[in-house]
Amino acid sequence: MDLQLDGLRAVVTGSSAGIGEQIARRFAAEGASVVVHGRRAEAVQAVAEAIKSSGGQAAGAVADLADPHDCARFIADTLADGGPVGILVNNAGAFVNRGWDQATPEDWLELYAVNVAAVVRLIHGFLPAMRAAGFGRIIQIGTGEAINPFATMPDYAASKAALLNLTVSLSKHLARSGVTVNTVSPGIIVTPGVREFYRKEAARRGWPDDWAGIEARILAEILDNPVGRLGRPDEVSALVALVASPLAGYINGANLRIDGGSTAVI
Repeated sequence: MDLQLDGLRAVVTGSSAGIGEQIARRFAAEGASVVVHGRRAEAVQAVAEAIKSSGGQAAGAVADLADPHDCARFIADTLADGGPVGILVNNAGAFVNRGWDQATPEDWLELYAVNVAAVVRLIHGFLPAMRAAGFGRIIQIGTGEAINPFATMPDYAASKAALLNLTVSLSKHLARSGVTVNTVSPGIIVTPGVREFYRKEAARRGWPDDWAGIEARILAEILDNPVGRLGRPDEVSALVALVASPLAGYINGANLRIDGGSTAVI
């Protein structure tokens, strides 16, 4: 299927690794020009060069989006270096595995600066050109915890719930503009970071040390789903690419879960 991304320019935040990297690679493979973003220059450059070596178009950008001044610089430099952005994927985010007793109000504010305030800044920065062009795609990467939170990581779950709310509000604000706004909410996706986290958890809990055994225990003890396995980054990137495409003009204000059915709500 031709997703008609040729000629479009996409910014994917947090795309120097994990799900964001896979989204950036997918966009480039579909013909979009991609801005790869991260906080470590070496990792950003590695992804951008890998895309270019595969025949895609990519540029790298390093910025701390939680810093208002650095975020403003990132927006200005991106627009100056390559012109308007038609697709914005707000993937960059942070979480800390802590509970209510550990997460202070200051911790909540710090996490909101990364997961919410930075998203709002990026939307304000890239939206004007989308509206002027009569086309745009703004996609937040969420989580099932936004509507089905665990007892732990309450600040993270609440910050992601804020993204669901702003997605719907913004989609209504941009009615009939040609710009759509959606959230894609993955379940547990097997990225290198997830593998590292759960290998440590396996050692702590006395689980098997092979990945198949670890994945089985994750499903049995942490978060099960009807599909019976965890997700892979390429599955998320395929959905995001479709939602970002001109073919998805009738998808708007939605929260699209890709979690194997672990979030059992209508």
